[in-house]
Amino acid sequence: MKAMILAAGRGTRMKHLTDNSPKPMLQVAGKPLIAHHVERLVKAGFNELVINHAYLGEQIEAYLGDGSAYGCQIQYSHEKTALETGGGIFQALPLLVNEREPCFAVVNGDVWSDMDYQRLNKGIHHHAHLFLVGNPSHNPDGDFALHNGMVKVSEGEEAFTFSGLSILHKDLFDGCESGAFKLAPLLKKAMHSKQVTGDVYRGYWLDVGTPERLQEINQRLLNQ
Repeated sequence: MKAMILAAGRGTRMKHLTDNSPKPMLQVAGKPLIAHHVERLVKAGFNELVINHAYLGEQIEAYLGDGSAYGCQIQYSHEKTALETGGGIFQALPLLVNEREPCFAVVNGDVWSDMDYQRLNKGIHHHAHLFLVGNPSHNPDGDFALHNGMVKVSEGEEAFTFSGLSILHKDLFDGCESGAFKLAPLLKKAMHSKQVTGDVYRGYWLDVGTPERLQEINQRLLNQ
């Protein structure tokens, strides 16, 4: 089973910090954020990784190389213009799946969690399995609800935030066409067909999307 790290975002909320560096290359506890993801995925048993990139993506390739220094093989999916989450994954599908292994793990390159990535290393029989977390202050209403292990669009019941960590099946992308599109509409469509499972992770999680949150995760890790 392979894993994909999403690293094509422009990172505009990071302001001047991403003027000359892609967001996944920002330093967290002395090394790029994306390097933490690579190391943790390898530790969890993933030895084949795919990374998409767009803005200044050559810096990511130059730093990580072919992955041999980390004990894995890394392939890159270059996007001339960012294809959004759904379009980026769809373009990379030929690198991620085959008939023998139709599932793959996905990690948003701009999140941090102390969840054991071994939880991502398992096949699924539905179209997606999402890891949800408690709602942060910047997303107080949450994204999705969970009922008997199935994820659904919230209709007033307790909702959680999608962590950016998931296991996806290639069938989620049936009928898609090349180009830029979001992942959320595909997930919501699959939810209506009861094709999305999930569970809630109660540990530490952070969307490293602003300079303030970047400082928060640096302080947390350096103080451990």
